[in-house]
Amino acid sequence: MDADTALPSRAPTATTSELTPTRRPLSLAARAAIATGFVLAGFLGLVGLTLSQANKERALSALQDRLQNFALAYITNFDVNRYGKLLPPDSTPDPNFLRPGSGLYAVALGDRGYHWESSSAVGRDFGFLRRLPPGQRQFVGPIDTQMGRLYYFSYGVTLDMPGNKSAPLTVMVAQTEDQFEVDNAAFRHSLVIWLSILGVMLIVLQSLLLRWSLTPLRTVASDMSRVESGESEQLSSQYPLELTGLTERINAFITNEREQRTRYRHTLADLAHSLKTPLAVIRSQLESTTSDELERRNSVLDQVRRMNELVAYQLSRAATSGRPTFASAVPIAGHAEDLVQSLEKVYAAKNVLCEFDIEDGAVFYGEQGDLLELMGNLLENAFKWATHGVLLVVKLQPQAGRQRPGLRLSVEDDGPGIAEDKIEKVLQRGVRGDERVQGHGIGLSIVQDIVHAYQGELVVDRSPELGGARFSVRLAAS
Repeated sequence: MDADTALPSRAPTATTSELTPTRRPLSLAARAAIATGFVLAGFLGLVGLTLSQANKERALSALQDRLQNFALAYITNFDVNRYGKLLPPDSTPDPNFLRPGSGLYAVALGDRGYHWESSSAVGRDFGFLRRLPPGQRQFVGPIDTQMGRLYYFSYGVTLDMPGNKSAPLTVMVAQTEDQFEVDNAAFRHSLVIWLSILGVMLIVLQSLLLRWSLTPLRTVASDMSRVESGESEQLSSQYPLELTGLTERINAFITNEREQRTRYRHTLADLAHSLKTPLAVIRSQLESTTSDELERRNSVLDQVRRMNELVAYQLSRAATSGRPTFASAVPIAGHAEDLVQSLEKVYAAKNVLCEFDIEDGAVFYGEQGDLLELMGNLLENAFKWATHGVLLVVKLQPQAGRQRPGLRLSVEDDGPGIAEDKIEKVLQRGVRGDERVQGHGIGLSIVQDIVHAYQGELVVDRSPELGGARFSVRLAAS
């Protein structure tokens, strides 16, 4: 008993990846919304900080100007009597200087211990103040004091006195930080509200723009659903430039897949049709009682050999994959050398010399097996009919606007060539095994199938250099 059948097969075990549910990736809309949300939050936050800082600097500058104007107003109201005594100001630039604890204070310092303060500053400690030289100004704040945090402006001046004398005076006007912060807090509150409203509006606008931008992708998905359901043959809508390359490749993939499926159906039908005759002969030979045993066996062997050739030929045709939508580049030079070396051994008695004219970097965009079948059949046909010389020419043919260049591959020989009136017959597709003829049958049929699958062109004419036949294959750029 065979070991594979004697031992019971091990039951499949579930892997960790199979047990763990796969997490569905976020949609493009969700990714864009999340990214936009983070970017928008960061941007609006930065704008808010910038505007808040700018407003604070503007408010601080306005506060300095305001305190300076108060100080100048007090300075102009100070006077000196004829005895050289400083007289306090008889008016105030703001009623808050008259209200105790209003947060707006005025203090003046002079010679001989002169000290004056507004009604709002009575009982307050201003020991931190220092007299300034005449003409010097100073804006300070916020500083910590017993009255809280303060901003103050100091101005040092001299007042003219009788007898060409002068009296130095330093006037200070202060304001608590509370009032300054209240104004800034109100601005920040308004700023947060308006930026929030702006953020919501931008998010809604971004959502609408994103929905409009993703409409072509939804159109592609809808068109693909119609293709899958059989309502449409290809993606037929008009798409934006960014999606054109994708949709063209999808259409090419759909076309290639349908042609491949059709090719398999036709190949199976041709194979079944081709095998009918050999099977009928075998059946008649086996049922015959009059034929000689040896003759009958040879006849059966001939039919079996023919069936084997038919199967090999039809499978070779079915294996022609056609131009893939996403194909790697297959170098041609190395494979050409390998094929020629093999053919030189097979046709060593003819002493055929094969020359190459292959462009540097020449590649074939498709399946390697298709390249070997195409080039191998053409070279074998040339070796078979050549007298002494064969020429292989491979040239790339770039085309503007195409990512992959076209290809021109030709094989020439110095044999008898093909008459013009027989070229059309030679190029007829040999789809049945009983249509084969030696030299230009199965091989050229396979070549014709490959060229058709790659949407190329096969041309047969006379070689201008060697005088024999020239088979030229042209594959368009893509």
